[in-house]
Amino acid sequence: MLGAIIVAGGSSRRMGFDKVLAIIGNKPVVAHSIAAFEATASVKEIILVGREKRLGELADIVSAEKFEKVRAIVAGGTHRQDSVSQGLERLSHDMKYVAVHDAARPLVTPAQTELVFQEARAHGAATLAAPVTDTLKRATNEYVVCESIARAGVYAMQTPQIFLRELLVEAFRVAQAEKLSMTDEVSAVEHLRREVVLVANSEPNFKITYPADLALAECALHERARNSRERDSDARR
Repeated sequence: MLGAIIVAGGSSRRMGFDKVLAIIGNKPVVAHSIAAFEATASVKEIILVGREKRLGELADIVSAEKFEKVRAIVAGGTHRQDSVSQGLERLSHDMKYVAVHDAARPLVTPAQTELVFQEARAHGAATLAAPVTDTLKRATNEYVVCESIARAGVYAMQTPQIFLRELLVEAFRVAQAEKLSMTDEVSAVEHLRREVVLVANSEPNFKITYPADLALAECALHERARNSRERDSDARR
């Protein structure tokens, strides 16, 4: 069984306000993320992890949207793995697999999650990822280009990232013991030298980071809704 942990505890320093509560498509960003997992057939329950002072607002959103799979809303920790660990503790014991998703990625779809879950069942760990298409450069602290980075085989990590629960628990245990700080769950599992399969994604699933991203996400939602209406219209003909 698959449980989902949606992490909504970021500081939003670059945004200037709590980005997961910003409105796009007439709903908060976090509501779109929860809705995608609510609609994913394989997901049996959801744990929402947020900043302690925002838990009441998150609870209000869950109530207003009538989400039925949200089992708990809990406060996160200092680091990302601390927050995900808090979510792991609240997942039901029969959740053999766990999906971790950034609440600030509101464009994720149920179909994407199902694809990643299929690979996780086969390999133990899988993640959605986007092939890097931009030219990459490394720079000095003074922002002077010092090196080109080959982009062949380079991917930008996205979420959801899905793992055997016992594998993720072990990865976090080792990270804590070695006092490592990980930016995502794949990094923790990679540190164990375990295989993680990438599911290449070309559909919009970017993370809301800057104010301009809200407008881009709004456009993507409108385009998705328009395409859905056109498909329904064609089906009725």
